Amino acid sequence: MKIGGGHVRGGGGAADGPVKVTQTPYVVGSSVLGVKCIDGVVISSDTLASYGSMAKFRKISRIHKVSDACVIGAGGEFSDFQEIKKTMDGVMIEQFCMDDGYVLTPSAIHQYLVRVMYGRRNKMDPLWNQVVMAGFHDGKATLGMVDQVGSNFESEVIATGYGLYMGLPLLRNAYRPDITVAEAKKLLEDIMRVLFYRDARTSNSIQIAAVTKDGVEISEFYDLETKWDYQRFVDGARSGDVSTW
Repeated sequence: MKIGGGHVRGGGGAADGPVKVTQTPYVVGSSVLGVKCIDGVVISSDTLASYGSMAKFRKISRIHKVSDACVIGAGGEFSDFQEIKKTMDGVMIEQFCMDDGYVLTPSAIHQYLVRVMYGRRNKMDPLWNQVVMAGFHDGKATLGMVDQVGSNFESEVIATGYGLYMGLPLLRNAYRPDITVAEAKKLLEDIMRVLFYRDARTSNSIQIAAVTKDGVEISEFYDLETKWDYQRFVDGARSGDVSTW
């Protein structure tokens, strides 16, 4: 039925269309960074979820342990990430209940996520996330990414969100094939600090996860030390500029 030119759900007919969710993300997280190391793999994210331009939720985890050899981290709509976590936990519980001695490898988990994201895209009801998967299996590190339309790849360094522009070049410049987990953690801290300075949707409260032969280690939330009294910060970007703009 029409009221004032708009449509109101009426008799449940086909004209009403399907019910959809999260067609526009509202509560979103920003960057996730990842580095593949010689002895494992490390990912990091900040702990802020923004409601539009409001820093609404300052202490939420955007990193989730899937198995003893795999973690995922996500930017984008936080409620959709909660749905992804629930889905993956269900898959791992089902796998455990089969009791056949087989556990999904990190690469298999990555490909499962790809199918989930691509399937939702084909239903025109995507999960609005960019998901980073990090795992370590049989002495080999795996680092992959999938976005809301199912596009996916694996790489030595990965960034999502604003980190794709400000963080990925720094990751590529600093990356070495023999970089260690300890060095990667320090590198990610430095780049997360840059993102905090430059990205209005990033917090200085961060979380880092490492996957090694010893399993998964996810840090508690902690704040990065920051410095705001650089002379250029004090003077402003237009210091010495005599233009009339």
